[in-house]
Amino acid sequence: MNKLFSWLDKAEKVVCGTGFVFLIAFVFLSAFLRFFRVSMSWNIDLAMLLLAWTAFLGADVAWRSGQIIGVDILTRTFPEKLQRLIELVVYLIILTALGFMFVYSLRLAWTERIARYQSMPIPYSLVILSLAVASLSMIFSTLQKIRRVSLQLFGKDASPDRRSPE
Repeated sequence: MNKLFSWLDKAEKVVCGTGFVFLIAFVFLSAFLRFFRVSMSWNIDLAMLLLAWTAFLGADVAWRSGQIIGVDILTRTFPEKLQRLIELVVYLIILTALGFMFVYSLRLAWTERIARYQSMPIPYSLVILSLAVASLSMIFSTLQKIRRVSLQLFGKDASPDRRSPE
């Protein structure tokens, strides 16, 4: 199972990085060609599609690797067990929010399956599916974090804190 998550993590990073490179290339190409009065309207629409996918997948990469900013000014003075308990509650709230995002993004993607870009024969639901895919991936990442904190909270795991970057 860890090999599958490791492979998916690497694939997500590759897709996110490749999408970001193409996003920059499309925006630059569009600006460059506009200088010569060549209009490529599909270029901007494709860049917006890539922006949605790279932003949401990048959020999961940051979440999984502990790069999301956290404010612990209040909780750092609490005992270790209470800190872990609060962390567990926060992760459960995040898991619930991600579940809602996943369900409602699928519903919205289904609703928007007919609408298409004006410049490309691609449905809007492809953009909305980026939220569903990223939400599902973040749900798995959050479940791993919940498992780690639960093991630490109940004394079965003495592994170091994974919130900080490695």
